[in-house]
Amino acid sequence: MTIATPKRETLTIRIKPADRARIDRAAELTGRTRADFVLEAATRAAEEALMDQTLFLVSPDAFAEFVARLDAPPAPNPRLLRALNTPASWD
Repeated sequence: MTIATPKRETLTIRIKPADRARIDRAAELTGRTRADFVLEAATRAAEEALMDQTLFLVSPDAFAEFVARLDAPPAPNPRLLRALNTPASWD
């Protein structure tokens, strides 16, 4: 049984020698190839940029409920109250 590997594409960039040396040092220190190191860093940066731009569209009623829940005082939490009322071991 043969498992098909996903198609991969090439990404070519121009880079200053000092930047390439820095990337090579970091990749070596983390035990990865330059390509793996750069791909992981670029993918992480892309995900963060996309998450920062995510837009949630909700109805006015849903938004009002969301804001009300944010503004409401927290509900009593027995575990938290017990922890706050338990004397610290160093006291």
